[in-house]
Amino acid sequence: MSDLRALFGVDVPVVLGPFGGLSSVALTAAVSEAGGLGSYGLYGYDGERIRATAAALREATSKPFAFNIWLPMGDEVEPGAQHSVFAQALQPFYEAVGVDVPAKPDRYLPPLEEQLDAIWDARPAVLSVVYGVPAPEVIEEAHRRGIRVVGTATTVAEAVALNEGGVDAIVATGVEAAGHRVSFLGKAEESLVGSFALVPQVVDAVSVPVIAAGGISDRRGVAAAFALGAQGVQVGTAFLATAESAANDVHRAAIGTTPAEATVLTRAMSGRLARGVRNRTVRAIEASGFIAPFPAQNWLTGRFRAAAGEQGLREMQSLWLGQAAPLARWDAAADVFAELAAGVPTE
Repeated sequence: MSDLRALFGVDVPVVLGPFGGLSSVALTAAVSEAGGLGSYGLYGYDGERIRATAAALREATSKPFAFNIWLPMGDEVEPGAQHSVFAQALQPFYEAVGVDVPAKPDRYLPPLEEQLDAIWDARPAVLSVVYGVPAPEVIEEAHRRGIRVVGTATTVAEAVALNEGGVDAIVATGVEAAGHRVSFLGKAEESLVGSFALVPQVVDAVSVPVIAAGGISDRRGVAAAFALGAQGVQVGTAFLATAESAANDVHRAAIGTTPAEATVLTRAMSGRLARGVRNRTVRAIEASGFIAPFPAQNWLTGRFRAAAGEQGLREMQSLWLGQAAPLARWDAAADVFAELAAGVPTE
């Protein structure tokens, strides 16, 4: 436990789950100020936006925080001739929110190199990654700049690969977790291990601290994670429900009213497997059988999802939440953090 505290420079080994698209400066800073490690997801952020976010976080807190990025897996598609075909397939959803079918962009995502250049300038305390093992030169440069590197595993094999790759800590994320299943050695549908099975096996297989994620929303989940051998916890949904998060009111309401069995793993909204609410749009896209590859699907649905969020349309948003969502009962990040901290064993 003390190792993780020293590693990140925090008082309490509680990490905010990084939300790709739903992170906020206010929530990240609140968790860091409370003594944990606030995290900010940089999915889709270009270099300029990363630098601006870092500056805003420095204004909001002097405490350590983490930046999170998605590593390319090599199967990502670029904007091409198929863009208009996939866009037209989603036309009814654009019409429903009153936006035009989007034209083909120059790119769906910024290059990893551009993101890393900005991260090196920002010098966060921690760089966390999903969807793979960072290249040796990335870990070397991070360490040269005093940045700790955290990888994310959904199986024991992935944890071993991350350990051998030189990361400083590993998040073992169970199938209960909200959002994307960040599997990278096997198909996400074949890497669905629950937290209670995954965490102790990862602890036994690696030599670095393990952070448990998935299904943790209160002190009981934290205590269980430590009993399984974890040295810290990462929590997403419970913090996503707070006023400081970037989730809208409809999303927060969904967190409080969606039972575990009503969540679903789907590729409908992004082209990659993710856990959230199975609303009308998810069902319709799944039924069509016409889902663009990642990141095209994510970019295309993002155009109507953003408008739906502004209009308060629950049935047309990607409402990511985990199976422990009914346990998220607090409106303020400080209250969530205090509840979680109460589950951390005393030395």
